[in-house]
Amino acid sequence: MRVLVTGGAGFIGSHLAEALLRRGDEVICLDNFNDYYEPSRKWANIRQAQQSSAYTLIDGDFRDVALVEQVFARWRPHRVAHLGAMAGPRPSLARPLLYQDVNVGGTLVMLDAARRYDVAGFVLASTSSVYGRSATPWSESSPSDRPLSPYAATKKAAEVLATTYQYQYGMPTTIVRFFTVYGPRGRPDMTPAAFVTPMRAGRPITLFNGGVGVFRDWTYIDDIVAGVVAALDAALPCEIINLGNSQPVELGRFVATLEHVTGLTARIEAQPLPTADPPITYADIAKAGALLGFAPRVQIDEGLARYWEWACREA
Repeated sequence: MRVLVTGGAGFIGSHLAEALLRRGDEVICLDNFNDYYEPSRKWANIRQAQQSSAYTLIDGDFRDVALVEQVFARWRPHRVAHLGAMAGPRPSLARPLLYQDVNVGGTLVMLDAARRYDVAGFVLASTSSVYGRSATPWSESSPSDRPLSPYAATKKAAEVLATTYQYQYGMPTTIVRFFTVYGPRGRPDMTPAAFVTPMRAGRPITLFNGGVGVFRDWTYIDDIVAGVVAALDAALPCEIINLGNSQPVELGRFVATLEHVTGLTARIEAQPLPTADPPITYADIAKAGALLGFAPRVQIDEGLARYWEWACREA
């Protein structure tokens, strides 16, 4: 199977590419290596994948209609994993037009090319952020019409476009909503990297509400990738599916676990929870289990230990 992965040099995309290559698939990676964080980190992410003859890297932007047309015409992908996006609720408050351009406009470019080239399955990466402050646990039928940030709103808009294209053209489309993904290669602005870096330097970490009453459904990268691969394989007609661990962890406990794993001490600087962040994320994953056989395997202690092992190698 030939799979086009947008954002393929990023955190999740690079892990997905390696998983597909390991099982014998061909991967076309499309990434523009933007400066949201240091591009050299992305080049490091794909170092291993580039050793495979089944891997093709395209340094470009999926908003570029002509480039996307060339990619589909030349490589004729069987499946598309559209992971590329501008990420993060808080940064989107400062650059809403960019988020709209990439997450909505860019997704439309990808959807339209995929339907014209008869792609057999399209997987769109979305986010738990679409649920806003809806009551938890969040199932796929929970309200998602009151997002808290431009990021979440643009991801919801991309979902709507994807379901519209499926309805009009019949292209099998699965929307996967990720819940607080972490692990090796995680972006520097993401937890745990945003905690480990200052902890190593003896600087304070910002802890929202002092770590009390803020819960996140931390989901290890390997579990997320397994869910995306299953969605690619299933090529379901039209589904929205949560991919989470379904075991929220309070932020204070997360920091305590990180201290235990690293042997470092966290100096805490309490700050109010930002308006773009919900107090809790909590995935109902019954649908993922039923349709994809999805079953998270890595819990927070093991996941952070794996992250720390990687971080020590990279230091």
